[in-house]
Amino acid sequence: MLTPDTSEEALRVQVEVLRRLGLSGRARLTLELCESLRRTVEDGARHRHPDYDDRTVRLAATRLAIGDELFRLAYPGVEVAP
Repeated sequence: MLTPDTSEEALRVQVEVLRRLGLSGRARLTLELCESLRRTVEDGARHRHPDYDDRTVRLAATRLAIGDELFRLAYPGVEVAP
């Protein structure tokens, strides 16, 4: 469980904090992290494609998240660069 860049003490503190958060706190943290990642991916698409509107940015982020094959199945005929 120990990673090369994390000391045993840091890991102990992290585990204790997560325990104190409880199930609902960890779930909330997970959702916040997912939302942050989604925004970061969308920001990257906006940066790469400043001409994209909000819908196209969401589609580009979706394509990155689910991969080309599943994207083509879910959105047939939609062409968007990630």
